[in-house]
Amino acid sequence: MNDVFELGFGETKAEIALDRLPVQGAIPPWVQGTLVRNGPGTFRVGEQQYRHWFDGLAMLHRFTVANGQVSYANKFLRCRAYDAARANGRITYSEFATDPCRSLFQRIQSVFAPQITDSAKVSIAKIAEHYLALAETPIQVEFDPETLEAVGVFQYEPKATGQMTTVHPQFDFDGDQVFNLVTRFHRVSHYRFYRLQGELRPALVASLPVSQPAYLHSFGMTRNYFILAEFPLVVNPLHLLLWLRPYIENFRWRPERGAPFWVINRHTGELVGRYEADPFFAFHHVNAFERGDELVVDIAAYPDAGIVQSYYLNRLRDPNLEVPFGNLRRYRLPLKGRRATYEVISDECMELPNFDYRRFNMQDGYRYVYAVSINKQQRKGFYNQLLKVDVETGAVQTWHRPNCYPGEPIFVGRPGRVAADDGVILSVVLDAARGTSFLLVLDAHSFEELARAEIPHPILFGYHGAYFEA
Repeated sequence: MNDVFELGFGETKAEIALDRLPVQGAIPPWVQGTLVRNGPGTFRVGEQQYRHWFDGLAMLHRFTVANGQVSYANKFLRCRAYDAARANGRITYSEFATDPCRSLFQRIQSVFAPQITDSAKVSIAKIAEHYLALAETPIQVEFDPETLEAVGVFQYEPKATGQMTTVHPQFDFDGDQVFNLVTRFHRVSHYRFYRLQGELRPALVASLPVSQPAYLHSFGMTRNYFILAEFPLVVNPLHLLLWLRPYIENFRWRPERGAPFWVINRHTGELVGRYEADPFFAFHHVNAFERGDELVVDIAAYPDAGIVQSYYLNRLRDPNLEVPFGNLRRYRLPLKGRRATYEVISDECMELPNFDYRRFNMQDGYRYVYAVSINKQQRKGFYNQLLKVDVETGAVQTWHRPNCYPGEPIFVGRPGRVAADDGVILSVVLDAARGTSFLLVLDAHSFEELARAEIPHPILFGYHGAYFEA
């Protein structure tokens, strides 16, 4: 049996709260805040197992750093999907690639009343003083950052069926505004952009009709535009509305469609243009900005959607698996033209990308991207190194240790910083040799380890988190 698989895609045995974790090394004294990370807390319910990395029941992990010390707590996100799974001892709600076992009658019933999961396991955001666990499904769960208890839910639209959201809302810090994209599935479907300002009261900003919506995990935004890269992994909306198979298995790869970029004026809601591009796929936009008469869009891209299939657990169980490489591409959209072009900034494997978002989002001149990656000398298995890419020169720095599998790198900037990489990187790392995890602290400039805080149990492979200053 693959020990890494059992540790990273198994189940969390306990919820714990520890006032102080053992720390090796020294955490810079200016790091004072809380990292909250989201992801699956279990891939099993009773005798049943979820089928895909993007399934599972949500669990929050809180790391609070103060005066060089780290406290830790973890808790399952209490929601209807969690309560039903625990009460019934089986999977009850449909997930990304897993449906509950249902009789023919129950399948017919689900057409009229689908059990859409509220296990918001993908990301974290603070919007208008509300801390939210985010999901691609319509229901976002608000939680208390101290106790990790769920305290409410939020939806962009009243109905919970027939829509999906991205898990990466875009923040305009200067305007104190937050934007997100909702795909509404219907006979004529729509991509709908919403604005949140001041409170959790969504206002529709723009709507774009579409006959076969694409799977969209994120989108781009500049000072004046929304950028929607429409990958050719698309769905007949009727298939989703009937919900006869798990969500993602309704989508089909149609490379003949290309991957057009749609650009929308975020102030007026008007369509600016459609820019043709050859087919490709991505989960994550990195950053976008305006430069003269063109838009520059950095994306962690793949040649096709095969990466989605690679994340099925029966494939990840194979120790000889080679996860497809994505790479960092820079697309250029000429506002006075009709076609997008791109260059590869780095051909290193890149996923879960991050950068100094608060300082450089939508800014020309941002410099560094951080990501999980796969070491080319240890190609088989799951993500096993951290990566830093200079987007100007393509230079690469890495952090890699034997039997260690890092999660998403979070950049935390030093107060008053001038240099673009003046700060630290936080990452939750699975140590397969010890069967536990640790919070890694790297110097963002040198990419050398400064400290690690040891956690007494393994943390499953998760996705995204957010850091909040004290």
